[in-house]
Amino acid sequence: MSSHAHIPAVIFGIIVIWVVLLDAFETVVLPRRVTRHFKLTAWFYRRTWIPWRRLAGLIRTPSRQQNFLGYFGPLSLLLLLFFWAAVLIFGFGLLQYGIGGHEQLGNEPITFARLLYHSGETFFTLGYGDIVPTSGAARALSVLEAGMGFAFLGVVIGYLPVVYASFSRREIQISMLDARAGSPPTAIEFLVRLAGKTEGPGINQIVLDQVFRDWERWSAELLESHISYPALSFFRSQHSNQSWLGALMTVLDVTSLVMTGVEDIHPGQAKLTFAMARHAAVDLAQVVNARYDPHAPQRLSDTGYDALRDALAAAGLKLRDSEEARQKLAKLRSMYEPYLYATAQNLMITLPPWQYPQKTRDDWQAGPWDRIIQAKGLAVLAQKPLPPRASEDHF
Repeated sequence: MSSHAHIPAVIFGIIVIWVVLLDAFETVVLPRRVTRHFKLTAWFYRRTWIPWRRLAGLIRTPSRQQNFLGYFGPLSLLLLLFFWAAVLIFGFGLLQYGIGGHEQLGNEPITFARLLYHSGETFFTLGYGDIVPTSGAARALSVLEAGMGFAFLGVVIGYLPVVYASFSRREIQISMLDARAGSPPTAIEFLVRLAGKTEGPGINQIVLDQVFRDWERWSAELLESHISYPALSFFRSQHSNQSWLGALMTVLDVTSLVMTGVEDIHPGQAKLTFAMARHAAVDLAQVVNARYDPHAPQRLSDTGYDALRDALAAAGLKLRDSEEARQKLAKLRSMYEPYLYATAQNLMITLPPWQYPQKTRDDWQAGPWDRIIQAKGLAVLAQKPLPPRASEDHF
Protein backbone atom coordinates (compact mmCIF):
# COMPACT_ATOMS: atom_id res chain seq x y z
CA MET A 1 0.00 0.00 0.00
CA SER A 2 1.47 3.38 -0.99
CA SER A 3 2.21 6.08 1.51
CA HIS A 4 -0.34 8.41 -0.08
CA ALA A 5 -3.14 5.97 0.78
CA HIS A 6 -2.51 6.55 4.49
CA ILE A 7 -2.80 10.35 4.39
CA PRO A 8 -6.61 10.35 4.90
CA ALA A 9 -6.16 8.19 8.00
CA VAL A 10 -3.62 10.66 9.42
CA ILE A 11 -5.89 13.65 8.73
CA PHE A 12 -8.97 11.95 10.16
CA GLY A 13 -7.01 10.78 13.21
CA ILE A 14 -5.83 14.34 13.92
CA ILE A 15 -9.41 15.65 13.62
CA VAL A 16 -10.76 12.97 15.96
CA ILE A 17 -8.12 13.63 18.62
CA TRP A 18 -8.58 17.40 18.34
CA VAL A 19 -12.36 17.17 18.73
CA VAL A 20 -12.08 15.00 21.84
CA LEU A 21 -9.38 17.12 23.48
CA LEU A 22 -11.33 20.32 22.78
CA ASP A 23 -14.52 18.80 24.14
CA ALA A 24 -12.78 17.52 27.29
CA PHE A 25 -11.20 20.94 27.84
CA GLU A 26 -14.54 22.72 27.47
CA THR A 27 -16.32 20.24 29.74
CA VAL A 28 -13.74 19.83 32.51
CA VAL A 29 -11.55 22.94 32.47
CA LEU A 30 -13.45 25.79 30.83
CA PRO A 31 -15.83 27.32 33.44
CA ARG A 32 -18.48 28.61 31.02
CA ARG A 33 -21.17 27.34 28.70
CA VAL A 34 -20.15 26.80 25.07
CA THR A 35 -22.75 27.88 22.50
CA ARG A 36 -21.17 26.14 19.51
CA HIS A 37 -23.69 24.29 17.32
CA PHE A 38 -22.01 20.89 17.73
CA LYS A 39 -20.45 19.76 20.98
CA LEU A 40 -19.40 16.17 21.53
CA THR A 41 -20.52 16.00 25.17
CA ALA A 42 -23.94 17.46 24.31
CA TRP A 43 -24.27 14.92 21.49
CA PHE A 44 -23.30 12.12 23.89
CA TYR A 45 -25.90 13.13 26.49
CA ARG A 46 -28.66 13.49 23.90
CA ARG A 47 -27.92 10.01 22.54
CA THR A 48 -27.90 8.43 26.01
CA TRP A 49 -30.50 10.42 27.98
CA ILE A 50 -33.35 10.14 25.47
CA PRO A 51 -33.43 6.30 25.41
CA TRP A 52 -32.87 6.21 29.19
CA ARG A 53 -35.85 8.54 29.67
CA ARG A 54 -38.00 6.38 27.42
CA LEU A 55 -37.11 3.28 29.42
CA ALA A 56 -37.98 5.14 32.62
CA GLY A 57 -41.38 5.99 31.15
CA LEU A 58 -42.16 2.26 31.01
CA ILE A 59 -41.77 1.95 34.79
CA ARG A 60 -45.15 2.52 36.42
CA THR A 61 -44.11 2.63 40.08
CA PRO A 62 -43.02 6.22 40.86
CA SER A 63 -40.39 5.26 43.44
CA ARG A 64 -38.77 2.70 41.13
CA GLN A 65 -38.90 5.15 38.25
CA GLN A 66 -37.08 7.78 40.30
CA ASN A 67 -34.49 5.23 41.41
CA PHE A 68 -33.90 4.25 37.78
CA LEU A 69 -33.54 7.90 36.73
CA GLY A 70 -31.15 8.47 39.63
CA TYR A 71 -28.64 6.05 38.14
CA PHE A 72 -28.22 8.07 34.97
CA GLY A 73 -26.25 11.02 36.36
CA PRO A 74 -23.32 9.11 37.96
CA LEU A 75 -23.38 6.39 35.29
CA SER A 76 -23.35 8.89 32.41
CA LEU A 77 -20.36 10.63 33.94
CA LEU A 78 -18.37 7.39 33.95
CA LEU A 79 -19.57 6.50 30.45
CA LEU A 80 -18.50 9.93 29.19
CA LEU A 81 -14.96 9.37 30.48
CA PHE A 82 -14.82 5.92 28.86
CA PHE A 83 -16.26 7.42 25.67
CA TRP A 84 -13.48 10.01 25.53
CA ALA A 85 -10.86 7.32 26.16
CA ALA A 86 -12.27 5.05 23.44
CA VAL A 87 -12.37 7.84 20.85
CA LEU A 88 -8.82 8.94 21.70
CA ILE A 89 -7.58 5.36 21.32
CA PHE A 90 -9.34 5.20 17.96
CA GLY A 91 -7.79 8.50 16.86
CA PHE A 92 -4.27 7.45 17.83
CA GLY A 93 -4.87 4.11 16.11
CA LEU A 94 -5.64 5.99 12.91
CA LEU A 95 -2.43 8.01 13.26
CA GLN A 96 -0.36 4.90 13.94
CA TYR A 97 -1.89 3.23 10.90
CA GLY A 98 -1.31 6.30 8.77
CA ILE A 99 2.36 6.86 9.55
CA GLY A 100 3.27 3.14 9.66
CA GLY A 101 6.65 1.93 11.01
CA HIS A 102 5.65 -0.98 13.27
CA GLU A 103 6.79 -4.56 13.75
CA GLN A 104 5.00 -7.43 15.46
CA LEU A 105 6.53 -10.50 17.08
CA GLY A 106 6.49 -13.46 14.74
CA ASN A 107 6.56 -11.15 11.70
CA GLU A 108 2.78 -11.22 11.51
CA PRO A 109 1.14 -8.60 9.27
CA ILE A 110 0.21 -5.28 10.88
CA THR A 111 -3.50 -4.61 10.45
CA PHE A 112 -5.62 -1.68 11.61
CA ALA A 113 -7.30 -3.86 14.26
CA ARG A 114 -3.92 -4.78 15.73
CA LEU A 115 -2.84 -1.14 15.72
CA LEU A 116 -6.02 -0.30 17.64
CA TYR A 117 -4.94 -2.87 20.22
CA HIS A 118 -1.46 -1.32 20.26
CA SER A 119 -3.01 2.13 20.73
CA GLY A 120 -5.08 0.88 23.65
CA GLU A 121 -2.17 -0.73 25.48
CA THR A 122 -0.08 2.39 24.89
CA PHE A 123 -2.84 4.72 26.16
CA PHE A 124 -3.27 2.70 29.36
CA THR A 125 0.56 2.24 29.58
CA LEU A 126 0.43 -1.58 29.58
CA GLY A 127 3.47 -1.96 27.31
CA TYR A 128 3.40 -5.66 26.45
CA GLY A 129 5.90 -5.12 23.64
CA ASP A 130 4.29 -7.52 21.18
CA ILE A 131 3.93 -4.64 18.69
CA VAL A 132 6.95 -2.33 18.53
CA PRO A 133 7.18 1.07 16.78
CA THR A 134 10.31 1.19 14.65
CA SER A 135 10.22 4.62 12.98
CA GLY A 136 10.94 7.88 14.75
CA ALA A 137 7.44 9.23 14.11
CA ALA A 138 5.77 6.08 15.46
CA ARG A 139 7.93 6.13 18.61
CA ALA A 140 7.19 9.82 19.23
CA LEU A 141 3.49 9.20 18.75
CA SER A 142 3.58 6.30 21.23
CA VAL A 143 5.27 8.48 23.84
CA LEU A 144 2.69 11.22 23.25
CA GLU A 145 -0.19 8.79 23.62
CA ALA A 146 1.25 7.28 26.81
CA GLY A 147 1.59 10.78 28.28
CA MET A 148 -1.99 11.54 27.32
CA GLY A 149 -3.07 8.35 29.07
CA PHE A 150 -1.45 9.59 32.31
CA ALA A 151 -3.16 12.97 31.83
CA PHE A 152 -6.50 11.25 31.31
CA LEU A 153 -6.04 9.34 34.56
CA GLY A 154 -5.31 12.64 36.30
CA VAL A 155 -8.50 14.13 34.87
CA VAL A 156 -10.55 11.22 36.21
CA ILE A 157 -8.95 11.48 39.66
CA GLY A 158 -9.46 15.25 39.83
CA TYR A 159 -12.80 15.58 38.03
CA LEU A 160 -15.00 13.20 40.01
CA PRO A 161 -14.29 14.63 43.52
CA VAL A 162 -15.00 18.16 42.30
CA VAL A 163 -18.31 17.12 40.76
CA TYR A 164 -19.41 15.30 43.91
CA ALA A 165 -18.31 18.20 46.13
CA SER A 166 -20.55 20.52 44.10
CA PHE A 167 -23.38 18.01 44.36
CA SER A 168 -22.95 17.83 48.13
CA ARG A 169 -23.09 21.62 48.54
CA ARG A 170 -26.26 21.72 46.45
CA GLU A 171 -27.99 19.00 48.45
CA ILE A 172 -27.21 20.43 51.90
CA GLN A 173 -29.36 23.49 51.29
CA ILE A 174 -32.11 21.40 49.70
CA SER A 175 -32.21 19.14 52.77
CA MET A 176 -32.48 22.19 55.03
CA LEU A 177 -35.53 23.29 53.04
CA ASP A 178 -37.39 20.18 54.24
CA ALA A 179 -38.09 21.58 57.72
CA ARG A 180 -38.62 25.12 56.42
CA ALA A 181 -41.05 24.48 53.57
CA GLY A 182 -42.25 20.89 53.74
CA SER A 183 -41.68 17.81 51.60
CA PRO A 184 -42.01 18.63 48.77
CA PRO A 185 -41.47 22.33 49.51
CA THR A 186 -44.07 24.98 48.71
CA ALA A 187 -43.97 28.77 48.92
CA ILE A 188 -47.00 29.03 51.20
CA GLU A 189 -45.65 26.45 53.66
CA PHE A 190 -42.35 28.34 53.70
CA LEU A 191 -43.97 31.66 54.70
CA VAL A 192 -46.45 30.08 57.11
CA ARG A 193 -43.74 28.18 59.00
CA LEU A 194 -41.47 31.20 59.11
CA ALA A 195 -44.30 33.29 60.51
CA GLY A 196 -44.92 30.66 63.18
CA LYS A 197 -41.31 30.80 64.38
CA THR A 198 -41.39 34.51 65.21
CA GLU A 199 -42.82 36.19 68.26
CA GLY A 200 -45.91 38.24 67.51
CA PRO A 201 -47.72 38.58 64.19
CA GLY A 202 -45.91 38.62 60.86
CA ILE A 203 -42.35 37.64 59.96
CA ASN A 204 -39.10 38.95 61.38
CA GLN A 205 -37.57 40.98 58.53
CA ILE A 206 -34.01 40.28 59.64
CA VAL A 207 -34.57 36.51 59.69
CA LEU A 208 -36.35 36.56 56.32
CA ASP A 209 -33.62 38.61 54.66
CA GLN A 210 -30.93 36.26 55.97
CA VAL A 211 -32.82 33.26 54.58
CA PHE A 212 -33.14 35.03 51.23
CA ARG A 213 -29.40 35.81 51.22
CA ASP A 214 -28.62 32.14 51.81
CA TRP A 215 -30.81 31.17 48.87
CA GLU A 216 -29.36 33.92 46.71
CA ARG A 217 -25.91 32.42 47.27
CA TRP A 218 -27.27 28.90 46.69
CA SER A 219 -28.76 30.00 43.37
CA ALA A 220 -25.44 31.55 42.34
CA GLU A 221 -23.55 28.37 43.26
CA LEU A 222 -26.16 26.29 41.43
CA LEU A 223 -25.68 28.36 38.28
CA GLU A 224 -21.88 28.22 38.48
CA SER A 225 -21.60 24.51 39.25
CA HIS A 226 -24.17 23.29 36.70
CA ILE A 227 -22.68 25.39 33.90
CA SER A 228 -19.16 24.21 34.75
CA TYR A 229 -20.30 20.59 35.19
CA PRO A 230 -23.49 20.02 33.13
CA ALA A 231 -23.75 16.40 34.26
CA LEU A 232 -24.89 17.67 37.68
CA SER A 233 -28.26 18.54 36.16
CA PHE A 234 -28.97 14.81 35.90
CA PHE A 235 -27.97 14.04 39.51
CA ARG A 236 -31.07 13.36 41.62
CA SER A 237 -31.54 14.29 45.25
CA GLN A 238 -31.46 11.67 47.99
CA HIS A 239 -35.25 11.77 48.43
CA SER A 240 -37.63 11.32 45.52
CA ASN A 241 -39.78 14.28 46.63
CA GLN A 242 -36.81 16.65 46.60
CA SER A 243 -34.97 18.17 43.65
CA TRP A 244 -32.86 21.17 42.78
CA LEU A 245 -35.58 22.29 40.37
CA GLY A 246 -38.24 22.07 43.08
CA ALA A 247 -36.08 24.10 45.46
CA LEU A 248 -35.42 26.71 42.79
CA MET A 249 -39.13 26.93 42.00
CA THR A 250 -39.96 27.39 45.70
CA VAL A 251 -37.43 30.20 46.07
CA LEU A 252 -38.84 32.00 43.04
CA ASP A 253 -42.42 31.51 44.26
CA VAL A 254 -41.66 32.89 47.72
CA THR A 255 -39.78 35.92 46.45
CA SER A 256 -42.53 36.57 43.90
CA LEU A 257 -45.13 36.69 46.65
CA VAL A 258 -43.02 39.06 48.74
CA MET A 259 -42.43 41.28 45.71
CA THR A 260 -46.15 41.26 44.95
CA GLY A 261 -46.77 42.72 48.37
CA VAL A 262 -47.00 41.19 51.85
CA GLU A 263 -47.89 43.58 54.63
CA ASP A 264 -44.97 44.66 56.88
CA ILE A 265 -42.36 42.88 54.71
CA HIS A 266 -39.84 44.95 52.74
CA PRO A 267 -39.10 43.34 49.33
CA GLY A 268 -35.53 44.64 48.92
CA GLN A 269 -33.63 41.39 49.52
CA ALA A 270 -36.41 39.38 47.85
CA LYS A 271 -35.76 41.27 44.59
CA LEU A 272 -32.06 40.39 44.70
CA THR A 273 -32.76 36.73 45.41
CA PHE A 274 -35.41 36.59 42.67
CA ALA A 275 -32.97 38.08 40.14
CA MET A 276 -30.27 35.50 40.94
CA ALA A 277 -32.69 32.55 41.01
CA ARG A 278 -34.32 33.63 37.74
CA HIS A 279 -30.87 33.93 36.14
CA ALA A 280 -30.15 30.34 37.16
CA ALA A 281 -33.52 29.11 35.84
CA VAL A 282 -33.00 30.69 32.41
CA ASP A 283 -29.39 29.65 31.88
CA LEU A 284 -29.80 26.10 33.16
CA ALA A 285 -32.77 25.56 30.86
CA GLN A 286 -30.36 26.14 27.99
CA VAL A 287 -27.78 23.79 29.51
CA VAL A 288 -30.22 20.85 29.32
CA ASN A 289 -31.53 21.96 25.91
CA ALA A 290 -35.04 22.60 27.26
CA ARG A 291 -37.58 24.06 24.83
CA TYR A 292 -40.48 26.37 25.50
CA ASP A 293 -43.88 24.67 25.70
CA PRO A 294 -46.77 27.03 24.92
CA HIS A 295 -49.18 24.44 26.36
CA ALA A 296 -47.65 24.33 29.81
CA PRO A 297 -50.28 23.84 32.54
CA GLN A 298 -51.44 26.78 34.66
CA ARG A 299 -50.01 26.56 38.18
CA LEU A 300 -52.09 29.32 39.79
CA SER A 301 -55.67 30.25 38.96
CA ASP A 302 -57.75 33.08 40.44
CA THR A 303 -59.25 30.61 42.89
CA GLY A 304 -55.77 29.44 43.79
CA TYR A 305 -54.70 33.02 44.43
CA ASP A 306 -57.60 33.47 46.86
CA ALA A 307 -56.61 30.24 48.61
CA LEU A 308 -53.05 31.58 49.00
CA ARG A 309 -54.37 34.76 50.58
CA ASP A 310 -56.52 32.79 53.00
CA ALA A 311 -53.65 30.50 54.02
CA LEU A 312 -51.33 33.45 54.60
CA ALA A 313 -54.03 35.36 56.48
CA ALA A 314 -54.48 32.40 58.85
CA ALA A 315 -50.75 32.73 59.67
CA GLY A 316 -51.03 36.48 60.26
CA LEU A 317 -49.69 37.53 56.84
CA LYS A 318 -51.68 39.82 54.59
CA LEU A 319 -51.14 39.49 50.83
CA ARG A 320 -52.27 42.37 48.64
CA ASP A 321 -55.66 41.78 47.07
CA SER A 322 -56.06 43.94 44.00
CA GLU A 323 -56.08 43.50 40.26
CA GLU A 324 -52.70 45.21 40.10
CA ALA A 325 -51.24 42.69 42.57
CA ARG A 326 -52.63 39.74 40.61
CA GLN A 327 -51.18 41.08 37.37
CA LYS A 328 -47.82 41.73 38.99
CA LEU A 329 -47.62 38.16 40.32
CA ALA A 330 -48.66 36.81 36.91
CA LYS A 331 -45.90 38.83 35.25
CA LEU A 332 -43.28 37.61 37.73
CA ARG A 333 -44.40 34.01 37.24
CA SER A 334 -44.13 34.35 33.46
CA MET A 335 -40.45 35.22 33.90
CA TYR A 336 -39.48 31.82 35.34
CA GLU A 337 -42.28 29.23 35.20
CA PRO A 338 -41.93 28.45 31.44
CA TYR A 339 -38.18 27.82 31.85
CA LEU A 340 -38.54 25.61 34.91
CA TYR A 341 -41.45 23.70 33.42
CA ALA A 342 -39.51 22.99 30.20
CA THR A 343 -36.46 21.89 32.21
CA ALA A 344 -38.62 19.64 34.39
CA GLN A 345 -40.18 18.05 31.32
CA ASN A 346 -36.74 17.36 29.88
CA LEU A 347 -35.37 15.87 33.11
CA MET A 348 -38.59 14.11 34.21
CA ILE A 349 -38.77 16.04 37.49
CA THR A 350 -42.07 16.87 39.20
CA LEU A 351 -42.39 20.54 40.17
CA PRO A 352 -44.17 21.48 43.42
CA PRO A 353 -47.45 23.42 43.31
CA TRP A 354 -48.04 26.67 45.14
CA GLN A 355 -49.95 24.86 47.87
CA TYR A 356 -51.00 21.30 48.61
CA PRO A 357 -54.69 20.70 49.35
CA GLN A 358 -53.73 18.55 52.33
CA LYS A 359 -50.78 18.80 54.66
CA THR A 360 -48.05 16.26 53.93
CA ARG A 361 -45.55 14.74 56.33
CA ASP A 362 -41.99 16.02 56.16
CA ASP A 363 -39.12 13.68 55.34
CA TRP A 364 -37.62 14.12 58.80
CA GLN A 365 -40.89 12.90 60.33
CA ALA A 366 -40.91 9.69 58.30
CA GLY A 367 -38.97 6.53 59.02
CA PRO A 368 -39.14 2.80 58.26
CA TRP A 369 -40.19 1.92 61.85
CA ASP A 370 -42.56 4.82 62.52
CA ARG A 371 -45.76 2.95 61.68
CA ILE A 372 -44.77 -0.02 63.80
CA ILE A 373 -43.77 2.17 66.74
CA GLN A 374 -46.92 4.24 66.45
CA ALA A 375 -49.16 1.19 66.27
CA LYS A 376 -47.40 -0.42 69.24
CA GLY A 377 -47.61 2.79 71.24
CA LEU A 378 -51.32 3.14 70.62
CA ALA A 379 -51.89 -0.44 71.69
CA VAL A 380 -49.97 0.11 74.95
CA LEU A 381 -51.88 3.31 75.69
CA ALA A 382 -55.15 1.51 75.13
CA GLN A 383 -54.26 -1.15 77.72
CA LYS A 384 -52.66 1.02 80.43
CA PRO A 385 -53.74 4.28 82.03
CA LEU A 386 -51.45 7.25 81.60
CA PRO A 387 -48.91 7.68 84.42
CA PRO A 388 -49.20 10.73 86.69
CA ARG A 389 -47.39 13.83 85.55
CA ALA A 390 -43.85 14.01 86.90
CA SER A 391 -42.92 16.80 89.27
CA GLU A 392 -40.51 19.45 88.04
CA ASP A 393 -38.26 18.54 90.99
CA HIS A 394 -37.28 15.36 89.15
CA PHE A 395 -35.60 17.34 86.35
